[in-house]
Amino acid sequence: MPTTTPTPTTDNADGTTGQWFTSRTSRQWWFDSGARALDFAYTGAMGNNPAWERLNTPADLATWLEGRFEACDGTVTDRDLTDAKGLREAIATIATALSVNDFADPKQIDIINLFAATPDVPPRLAGGSLQAGRTRVRTGQALATMAREAVFLFGEEQHERIRECAADDCALVFYDESRSNNRRWCSMQRCGNRAKVRSHRARNAAR
Repeated sequence: MPTTTPTPTTDNADGTTGQWFTSRTSRQWWFDSGARALDFAYTGAMGNNPAWERLNTPADLATWLEGRFEACDGTVTDRDLTDAKGLREAIATIATALSVNDFADPKQIDIINLFAATPDVPPRLAGGSLQAGRTRVRTGQALATMAREAVFLFGEEQHERIRECAADDCALVFYDESRSNNRRWCSMQRCGNRAKVRSHRARNAAR
């Protein structure tokens, strides 16, 4: 795992993905995992590096969810935090395995399926005159929504798009949501740019 750590992001409740990372040289760079569920995995579980842990208290989880889901109610219990970390570990473990063409752990699959079977955040069409259902999103609904996203990401039709960065010294995992399905790098501004520089130097040296 590269020596970078996640840092607080801007508000992504509009559906955008990604977060700022900080390198060992204290340089910030943007990593877009391509999926909210993978962003969630990078709050601590990916690589089991204690330095990556961002969800130390229920309040930490509440803050993260409020930045990723519109109208979260902000109520998070100790049990919610435990549940969230369990789901996060399952997402991280399966994503890491699939990124190197390994098999997903059936026990972790069961965890994701259990969360996905609970009520998620329902879609809502704007412009109506009546309020249907709750106006605030519960923590359990947010977790279920990310679990259902993971079911989609790790399913047969999409799992080959779960990839590890092509750089030899980087193990960041992302979902390639590009139309061309040819994303190779965690970030073109980071590993992609470094690869271009090395390639350019190699061509010049061969002349």
